[in-house]
Amino acid sequence: MIIDLIDLIDGTYELFRHFYGLRRFTKGEDRPFGAVVGVLNGVLEMLESRTTHVGVATDHVIESFRNQLWPGYKTGEGIEPALRAQFHPLEQGLAAIGVAVWPMVELEADDALASAARLADEDARVEKVLIWTPDKDLAQCVRGDRVLQVDRKAKAVRDAEAVRKKFGVAPALIPDFLALVGDAADGYPGITGIGAVGAARLLNRHGPIESFPPSLLGDQLEAALLFKRLATLDATAKLFRDVDELRWKGPTPKFAAWTERIGAPQLLQRSLEAKATIAQR
Repeated sequence: MIIDLIDLIDGTYELFRHFYGLRRFTKGEDRPFGAVVGVLNGVLEMLESRTTHVGVATDHVIESFRNQLWPGYKTGEGIEPALRAQFHPLEQGLAAIGVAVWPMVELEADDALASAARLADEDARVEKVLIWTPDKDLAQCVRGDRVLQVDRKAKAVRDAEAVRKKFGVAPALIPDFLALVGDAADGYPGITGIGAVGAARLLNRHGPIESFPPSLLGDQLEAALLFKRLATLDATAKLFRDVDELRWKGPTPKFAAWTERIGAPQLLQRSLEAKATIAQR
């Protein structure tokens, strides 16, 4: 059976997006589960429209193995308590509604998305994979017009050609590109004196950093290779054995009690209606 589409969602990004989006309407009074409800409503909207197979990756904790490699790598420091308190409830809610969720500890949510994209891409039944995140490092997972990145911020859907147009390099060279220019969001600075245009020029001329002439980066080569390791996503996580594990079959029996506990019973009704809609397709 052909599977038209696999949707892979960056749950941590969506939680942040809804949390700060709500603040425009709540005048700074954060609802205890407001962002969680927002993410679940977003997932249900996708299911109502056309999605059948979906997976959500989350950062169960912000830190990962990369913090052992670079002391300046991003941590959970500075995350507001009202937002941090919704990390685990989001994972619980996604599981209760019946969506495949991958809470990451040693790896990051981005690594889970890369792993899920690889697994889905390897299945000949899958026609297209969408990765829902604006994170620059996920651009390395784009494959032709089959595995695409959806950037809500830029309102863009990027195939391999669009990635090249945006960054100046092919998806496979994104880790090298980020290693050279740095990534402020992840906390590593890149190589002094190399900007985006220069990085793209070097990579298109010489290929990956390992192929650079020894004198090109000089004593900064070791740092560049470390930053590349930070930027390279680990796509080896064994998240599922068959993409049909991502097929949404409706809310679990636990979802009713969960929605009552967080004060959002409307989610149960909407999920049941979504299940009925899918059954009629």
